Amino acid sequence: METQELHRGRLIDHLQLVVRDLAASQAFYAAVFEALHVPMGGTGEGYFWADELFVSSANSPAALGHLTGRTHLAFQARDRAMVAAFYRAALAHGGTDNGAPGERAYHPGYYAAFVLDPDGNNIEAVFHGEAQRSAASVQITF
Repeated sequence: METQELHRGRLIDHLQLVVRDLAASQAFYAAVFEALHVPMGGTGEGYFWADELFVSSANSPAALGHLTGRTHLAFQARDRAMVAAFYRAALAHGGTDNGAPGERAYHPGYYAAFVLDPDGNNIEAVFHGEAQRSAASVQITF
């Protein structure tokens, strides 16, 4: 087994979205990930992934022929400019506006934008305000 590295530190280990049009979703998410400075992890027959998100077509072995329902998925942004970049990239690559960048009442400093991906999933980028992290991520080597 080759050495692999993972960066973890939040509640979710991974999430799978099963989509109707994999090419449209890949164009959308590749643009979103570029705006958020998240590298694509890889692609294969009927799927692609980045970080903890795995996106596949309904005919992939992991999907068992079923599409996922409408999902709300929020990505962390480093600052307000990254939220805006996410929003512009998403709209330019098949996303639909579901809430322009701006302050939200969830807590002081909550700055977010929302778009619907090509399958109607509610995708968000959020900046929670100025804060200090103990580390960018948790690195796991195995």
